[in-house]
Amino acid sequence: MGDSRRKSCSTSEDNYEDALACLQKELVHLQEWVRTQGLKVVVIFEGRDASGKGGTIKRITEPLNPRVCRIVALGVPSSREKSQWYFQRYAAHLPAAGEIVIFDRSWYNRAGVEKVMGFCTEDEYDEFLRSCPDFERMLVRSGIIILKYWFSVSDEEQEKRFKSRIKDPMKRWKFSPMDLESRSRWLEYSKAKDDMFAHTDTKQVPWFVVNADNKKKARLNCIDHILSQIPYEKMKFETIELPPLPQYESYVRPPMKYQTFIPEKY
Repeated sequence: MGDSRRKSCSTSEDNYEDALACLQKELVHLQEWVRTQGLKVVVIFEGRDASGKGGTIKRITEPLNPRVCRIVALGVPSSREKSQWYFQRYAAHLPAAGEIVIFDRSWYNRAGVEKVMGFCTEDEYDEFLRSCPDFERMLVRSGIIILKYWFSVSDEEQEKRFKSRIKDPMKRWKFSPMDLESRSRWLEYSKAKDDMFAHTDTKQVPWFVVNADNKKKARLNCIDHILSQIPYEKMKFETIELPPLPQYESYVRPPMKYQTFIPEKY
């Protein structure tokens, strides 16, 4: 079933929208399978800044029910959260039965930005590398499906996207001072990523790398891979018939002029 699905949704640059629509329909079936079967799914998105994680997440969640599939994108931890067990604030967002949780960056912040920018101590970093594989294996044993994706982008393509963000007012909000730091510490981030993979690319919870220099291809390939990793069956949706509107002959509604409508400029 999976192979025929991927063949039918195969794509080229010319039919991106058709391929995306095809894959999104499959995502709806996957969502219903997860919901009805009580599965618990975690999808982790990591990668360099401007690697296309957000755009891929947006295309995944567009057709899905936010009550079933939700995005977790945590900000800077509070002083209280900093005093907790490191994984504690992430564990609070893990899925219950019938849920998909997408982490737009995750506990791997410690192995990336926190390590490179000095936001954690060397002892905290070393402990993370030791405990993270055990933490993830524990989640898998509890019945949680974990998919980890690293979006890989070249330095030339990242520079191009950063410049686009700076020039475009609609994208300017995406650019932060931290992005400038990430550019100036490219090699340090590369080493941190390599060390992270060496410790956490395990047989039970492997890393999957997405070639993200081409955004459209990256989105399609990532969605297709997610669909291939969770065996599911296409769901038969119940037929819905709209009931007729009831007749309230004895009720007279107030005149429309008593309501304040917004100006119709379009």
